[in-house]
Amino acid sequence: MEGVDRDANRALRARFDDVYGQYRQLRSGLDELQGRLAELRVTERSADGQVTVTVGARGEVVAVDLDPAVYRTRDAPALSRTITKTVQAAAGAAATATQELVAGYLPAGSGSMDFLRTGDLGALVRRADAAVERERDGDG
Repeated sequence: MEGVDRDANRALRARFDDVYGQYRQLRSGLDELQGRLAELRVTERSADGQVTVTVGARGEVVAVDLDPAVYRTRDAPALSRTITKTVQAAAGAAATATQELVAGYLPAGSGSMDFLRTGDLGALVRRADAAVERERDGDG
């Protein structure tokens, strides 16, 4: 029985060391990641070249630049659609850039990466629930 306990303890210790190593790696890069995310800027230009939008990592608008030619047409609804479309494109590109940046700091196949890609919080919670169940049942 003692041999079984020792083997189980060794397995638990190895699992702990693995998880703790992943945590330390993630934690050590967190400050760098936060800095890089704070500096991230994505710029998109409209198809007609008259609207340029720059956004940050979360898709927040940092700048909107309009070419002086937009004032010649005086088509406010068309300009509004162009600005909206360009902001959406920039926000989408920022989401992709953020995912790629964060991917370098998270363990492969982590639920956090899936959440960043899909935005499905329910899937993230279900994944955590399943992990807790496996650990509770001794399958972890």
